[in-house]
Amino acid sequence: MAGIPGLLLLLLVLLLLLCAVGQGSPTGAHWKPTWPAYRLPVILPQSTLHLAKPDFGAKAKLEVSSSCGPQCHKGTPLPTYEEVKQYLSYETLYANGSRTETRVGIYVLSSGGGESAGKSRRKRQIYGYDSRFSIFGKDFLLNYPFSTSVKLSTGCTGTLVSEKHVLTAAHCIHDGKTYVKGTQKLRVGFLKPKFKDGGRGANSSSAAVPEKMKFQWIRVKRTHVPKGWIKGNANDIGMDYDYALLELKKLHKRKFMKIGVSPPAKQLPGGRIHFSGYDNDRLGNLVYRFCDVKDETYDLLYQQCDAQPGASGSGVYVRMWKRQQQKWERKIIGIFSGHQWVDMNGSPQDFNVAVRITPLKYAQICYWIKGNYLDCREG
Repeated sequence: MAGIPGLLLLLLVLLLLLCAVGQGSPTGAHWKPTWPAYRLPVILPQSTLHLAKPDFGAKAKLEVSSSCGPQCHKGTPLPTYEEVKQYLSYETLYANGSRTETRVGIYVLSSGGGESAGKSRRKRQIYGYDSRFSIFGKDFLLNYPFSTSVKLSTGCTGTLVSEKHVLTAAHCIHDGKTYVKGTQKLRVGFLKPKFKDGGRGANSSSAAVPEKMKFQWIRVKRTHVPKGWIKGNANDIGMDYDYALLELKKLHKRKFMKIGVSPPAKQLPGGRIHFSGYDNDRLGNLVYRFCDVKDETYDLLYQQCDAQPGASGSGVYVRMWKRQQQKWERKIIGIFSGHQWVDMNGSPQDFNVAVRITPLKYAQICYWIKGNYLDCREG
């Protein structure tokens, strides 16, 4: 393993990481949208510093907004090697309130502002006819992939990505300056039937009435937030690093969804993405939606999936063919972040935005989950 010697070389390598090998051609009669194979970088901790305990004084924001749209992002200079290392360094918050900062190294294997917040914005996150679907009944809610969606006690959504890890948006636990109120006692809610089969009330409702559900909560052991999100270290494009990983205090025993590197939008099946979340206007309901990707940058996907506050932090996923295992597989390729006003040729247009899991972000999140870079060689 060798470090990357120069800034220009690193930037070229990072861009080339998005170039997939072995991708099928869509012109064949039996073509399947196939998960690309990527040459992935390695991100390893270099040093850890102990920080003062935060005050947990921030107010939870269920959405974030930015006026920097696709053209703004595309026109931003690429970060230097040292800047990338700084953005991918991270803070860890523990349940006892202690906090550390971990600085990382990046390697490759030598072998092989728009509108003000208010009621008007809330309405603008629904585009034309409301195309969201509320998921009812335990036969759906408790089955994959809907069962991977969980609710955070701060009001956001998260997605199960391992036996004890939840992927969500950074703004759900940190406002860019400090941790939000309630993060020290952060919990993750799993939607379950109010009554077990055969228990009281099991036969009291007709089939036409959706079965009542409740949340069962598990405490969070620790959280990871990239320094790229935290103000002072962040670049001018705040949403690029709006993701966080939560580690639960105990195993959840549900099927989880793996993370994957986000393919280019043109390689997504039908050009569409999917995600499910706990939108605030449908309290207690899990809401599923899918829509076309309208634009993309290296770090973000722009789409107009109908969504409301509370859905942020949802895992954005697609289903593609896994050539090695000869099977279809869903993977999370992004995290739903929030809302953006975009200046399109002098006319304001609004999008909902998802943070893409790039090769570097995949390497970082996978290391948080696995604790061993050797288990993170396949994206």
